Amino acid sequence: MTRSLLTITIIIFGTFNVFAQAEEKRAPEFIQTIQFKGRQALNKLPIIELGERLQLNFDALNGEEEDYYYKITHHNFDWTESDLSKSEFLDGFDDVRIETYENSLNTLQIFSHYYVTIPNRETRALKKSGNYLISIYNDYGDLIFSRKFMIMEPIVGVAVDIKRSRDLKYVDQRQVVNFTINSPTLLLINPKQNLHTLVIKNNNIHAAIRDLKPQYTIGSELIYRYDQEASFGGGNEFLAFDNKEVRSAVNGVRRVELNDIYENYLFTNIVRHDRPYTYNPDVNGTFVVRNIDADNSAIEAEYVRMHFSLNHFEDIGDKEIHIYGGFNNWTIDGSTYMKYDKANDKYKNSRLFKQGFYNYQYVLVDRNGNIDTGAISGDFWQTENEYTVMVYYRDQGGRFDRIIGVGYANSERITNN
Repeated sequence: MTRSLLTITIIIFGTFNVFAQAEEKRAPEFIQTIQFKGRQALNKLPIIELGERLQLNFDALNGEEEDYYYKITHHNFDWTESDLSKSEFLDGFDDVRIETYENSLNTLQIFSHYYVTIPNRETRALKKSGNYLISIYNDYGDLIFSRKFMIMEPIVGVAVDIKRSRDLKYVDQRQVVNFTINSPTLLLINPKQNLHTLVIKNNNIHAAIRDLKPQYTIGSELIYRYDQEASFGGGNEFLAFDNKEVRSAVNGVRRVELNDIYENYLFTNIVRHDRPYTYNPDVNGTFVVRNIDADNSAIEAEYVRMHFSLNHFEDIGDKEIHIYGGFNNWTIDGSTYMKYDKANDKYKNSRLFKQGFYNYQYVLVDRNGNIDTGAISGDFWQTENEYTVMVYYRDQGGRFDRIIGVGYANSERITNN
């Protein structure tokens, strides 16, 4: 019997905690392809420096050209709302209508493409660093969806190294994130209490390791050399498809059909946890919207019904298989569920994707919402992954948590010691 996962609180498989406060509101089915563009490439972690611009894009597929409004709130490290008043962190005002949108052009699926850039004429500046939540409402004041983003101040240096696990049980499966925080100008008072860290793999903030404490200090440096506490399953390289040419069966697409919209059937995937690791370049779970025949892919890319299939002959009991990736902000819901097709002895799913290049993987989800990312794809220490370390600090007597540094590393440079 299929059960709904829409109300399950997702707890990432392993030792990770999910933030209990200010959870992101999932978008309804008619809202698709939510994208942030900040200081990093499109669809990476939405992190900007103070004074930089951030853009939010999304599509509404209901064809109604509705008005949408945004509100911005400021949050602490644990995503509880901060004590700052609106005027303390925002110059100008929010609760503003998103004025800029374009209707789709020459597409079978009609949609409206909305985008808002912050700062703008009404929201002139976000004045504090830290965690933010942007919430999108309709004309009736109903919350449609919300997304997290972060603003940082480059005050401390964060050096990040990726190591193999020192635990012989996991040496072939896990990657460990070691890092050092160097604060030459800001005196970090009582860092074990006032300083917080967030370690993120492949831009998936839901699976972050949070609040590691410094193990020791050398001069102005705080040293973090954890093993088990800072380890992630290495995972495997993501699977991918590219339908920038929607009419052709290429780049993972086995067959193309045209009904009310284009239908792309992908080649059947296999279980990889019991196979040797093979390097395959990917974009670590993200995606890029593109139509090779279009001048403006934002409004000219088609919405395509993608058909996934997986050969999985092992007994999964009462667990479920889902497709997983940044295409929907690493969310498990009804649209990602792989249903067992008894006639073909395969797990199948069909879901709308805006035309482009996408990474995805298959995960196993139990009744409690625990996600096992390695059960189907495997965990390999060699896998290329991106890691981000964010540093939060609350000044002595301060009323909010600042983000004072961000560090990056890639496991391509993984070491054994």
